[in-house]
Amino acid sequence: MAQWWEAPLAQGPVSGVVRIPGSKSLTARHLVLAALSDQPTTIRGALRSRDTTLMVAALKQLGVAVSCQGDVWTVRGGTLRSSGQIDCGLAGTVMRFVLPLAAMAQGDCILDGDEGARVRPMAGLVQALRRMGARIDSLGESDHLPLAVHGSALEGPVRVDSSSTSQFLSALLLASAAMPNPLRVEVMGKLPSLPHIRMTMQTLRAHAVPCVQDGNAFVAGGVRPAGGTVTIEPDLSNAGPFLAAAALTGGTVSIPDWPAATTQVGAHWKSILTDFGASVSQEANRLTVEGKSLRGITRDMSAEGELVPTVVALALFAEGPTHLYGIGHLRGHETDRLAALACEGCKLGAQIEEGPDFLTITPGTPRPARINTYEDHRMATFAAIAGLRTAVKVENIATTAKTLPDFARMWRGLNGLA
Repeated sequence: MAQWWEAPLAQGPVSGVVRIPGSKSLTARHLVLAALSDQPTTIRGALRSRDTTLMVAALKQLGVAVSCQGDVWTVRGGTLRSSGQIDCGLAGTVMRFVLPLAAMAQGDCILDGDEGARVRPMAGLVQALRRMGARIDSLGESDHLPLAVHGSALEGPVRVDSSSTSQFLSALLLASAAMPNPLRVEVMGKLPSLPHIRMTMQTLRAHAVPCVQDGNAFVAGGVRPAGGTVTIEPDLSNAGPFLAAAALTGGTVSIPDWPAATTQVGAHWKSILTDFGASVSQEANRLTVEGKSLRGITRDMSAEGELVPTVVALALFAEGPTHLYGIGHLRGHETDRLAALACEGCKLGAQIEEGPDFLTITPGTPRPARINTYEDHRMATFAAIAGLRTAVKVENIATTAKTLPDFARMWRGLNGLA
């Protein structure tokens, strides 16, 4: 049964200093490489959320020892052994990063997840792993969860169609650290979300695993990851709604510990919000956004897909239309985000044209609405942002637990809300 959360309206300019927990994407990648290391690894600043908790549980199911004390996690890897069923929830990082590990582990297991996970793209990765020698059986729709995985030796080279999600390529590159020889992966089709590939490569190198790119081919692995201590950056994608609150209301919001250099796609908030007309400044390790009059933008967001819901929320209230393109891969995210954003944005008074890989948003007169979230955390934060300007009730705000469990409390902690 749906539970409805009344989003707080802005009474005027919104302000605050918001400390954002660790990056989900970095936490997941470091967990996988720590699991493949023969040395202990300490991860500081790890994000505790539904996705990362599922990742820890999956690695434990594969025989990895993980101890979590607050945001300091210790991982002791070893020989991977699988049995039973691994719950992937709705987490793309879990279902895709864990599948190659299960395929190399001793024993058999089943990967399954939420109902929504059973329609998320998996075929490109499953087929690539089979070409490498994996034994994977579909228990439902072909090459989708649930999957029965029987451990076997894997070897390359391999080609992968990663056009639906860059996580297929990341999964293979991470798994290469458990292979006796370097793995060459050739990518077929256009690769979306390039910042996430750069993040994977950087994370491999941080664990002393070589990784190089040669055009559309990548070569990585052949050595076990080094252990040691790593520190997770704040999740810059999760900072987006708070920065958007400042941009939308003419307020000022600062995010401390913003890295000077990063592979996170959330680093693009600086240019996105500047394009919208906001003032963006960074001093030392603090990013500050000050809202001005918003103007519509035209932007290729093929590398920035997870930021699109927040951008659409801003576009609803900008002067002039916004055109976002290169985002067809969002149809395979937690929900079909293009369809969801078009439907829910129109409820709020906008006119939204939905194309195969684009959205065009023409603002209208804002109106109150009940916004469905489709079990998608980004749709929940999209609704909260819109709720700053018009009365909005949000379906199941708790879906934000996927990557930011404390979102509702943090949101209400902003100054200037009703």
